[in-house]
Amino acid sequence: MNLRDLPIYNPYSDAYNSLFLTKSEVMNLTEKDNPIDVFNSWYTEAEKTEINDPTAMSLATCTKEGRPVVRMVLLKGVDERGFVFYTNLGSRKAGELNETPFAALCFHWKTQRRQIRVEGAVERVSDEEADAYFATRSRLSQLGAWASKQSQPMDGKWELEKRVAEYTAKFNVGEVPRPEFWSGFRIVPDSIEFWSDGKFRLHDRFVFAKEGEKWNVTRIFP
Repeated sequence: MNLRDLPIYNPYSDAYNSLFLTKSEVMNLTEKDNPIDVFNSWYTEAEKTEINDPTAMSLATCTKEGRPVVRMVLLKGVDERGFVFYTNLGSRKAGELNETPFAALCFHWKTQRRQIRVEGAVERVSDEEADAYFATRSRLSQLGAWASKQSQPMDGKWELEKRVAEYTAKFNVGEVPRPEFWSGFRIVPDSIEFWSDGKFRLHDRFVFAKEGEKWNVTRIFP
């Protein structure tokens, strides 16, 4: 496309709107809304349109030196207590969460033109919760959890494949138990922001902040 072919900016121009914009819903959240219910509603809609992994979320942690670190993980549970993911307890992220038990999450659903940001303290899930989730994983994923020394150096892919073979032989056809070094973390939210795309970057943003047992909501500038 040649830049000269672009229409002159006019917020009331149908040509401009049809070229660059999508219709934006009118979003209005109040203190009557429960942010976890709103999250579940948005997630249900994202499941219908996101081609891959609507559970994908960026997880931001911090080192003891104050350096931020971010990576993608998958959401494995959400309720009034918070947002849960699982990992090897020897991984870098687990180490950072043990040192600085606070984290932030961001869900970005491009097909929905929506984001949700979550901030809060972090706690370990119970052994019972971790066992119950681990039991739902495929057998190969269970064996992979045993075989991978997550975040540690390895000589080559063959080393990982060798360890998978070793644990496959060890557990044979029996049940694969959850490793003691593998569990979950829960981000207990004290702030949840809902962002919805708006025309000309005039986005809708609502922040729920937890005060005691109550959620207060504030609309903020985009």
